[in-house]
Amino acid sequence: MDSGKIAFIGGGNMAHALISGMLSADFKASSILVSEPISEARNSLIKKFPETLITDNNEEVVNQADYLLLAVKPQILPKVCKSLKNTVQIKKPLIISIAAGVLCDDINSWLGGNLSVVRVMPNQPALLRLGVSGMFANENTSLQEQTIAKNIISTTGPVITFPNESDINAVTAISGSGPAYFYTLINILITKAREMGLDSQSAQTLAIETARGAAAIAKESQEDIETLISKVRSPGGTTAAALDYLDDRNFKDIFSSAIDAAHKRAEELANHTEDHNKG
Repeated sequence: MDSGKIAFIGGGNMAHALISGMLSADFKASSILVSEPISEARNSLIKKFPETLITDNNEEVVNQADYLLLAVKPQILPKVCKSLKNTVQIKKPLIISIAAGVLCDDINSWLGGNLSVVRVMPNQPALLRLGVSGMFANENTSLQEQTIAKNIISTTGPVITFPNESDINAVTAISGSGPAYFYTLINILITKAREMGLDSQSAQTLAIETARGAAAIAKESQEDIETLISKVRSPGGTTAAALDYLDDRNFKDIFSSAIDAAHKRAEELANHTEDHNKG
């Protein structure tokens, strides 16, 4: 796929996932450029993606970029962006950020302004190209640029575009944090299976394959989730005993409040970043 030069600033796990996905989707290896300051990480990239340009020089890749993908930690993003301001203002690439909690307006400001900026919230399963991402584009971003950004990110899984940047806070609470919710449940199932006398391997297989199968049915079935639950929850049976116990202890309210806490924290982090950069 000939889509112009795509430069990554940062070569961590999510960059690995995106590059792997892009190559599998027939993006040209020669069109992918990566700047990574840590030599060990850089060597890993060179070994895994030998036909891509891997360097420790941010300016080198930005100078060639049609699309600039920011894949660094949020706390160092302001410094990184400000150091690239002059080069970015010359090139005017489409900016794609996967930094959690950092607003498009802040990125645009750090890079000198008047830029097309797309903010993406991916999640951990993107590492296996089983992710899902939320995307928001600022008002400078054309429909064509949004399509390009979506094509890049969708190499790791579906991308949902949202009209308001605040929606990304909800995406963070649901799909960004979501894998950990499921890991927690899987871990409980494994622990209880062991306590009931099953060996560790059997416990792990039962829990993980049950989660995989339930997710597959939920995705493919034409029936809603409540109907799927009812088909397992036979009156007077073991599933009913477990779910009645949870209902009696307001499990749904507790878990809903936990997601609300994640959402609130996402809002706080975004507001903190905005307030910090105003000051």
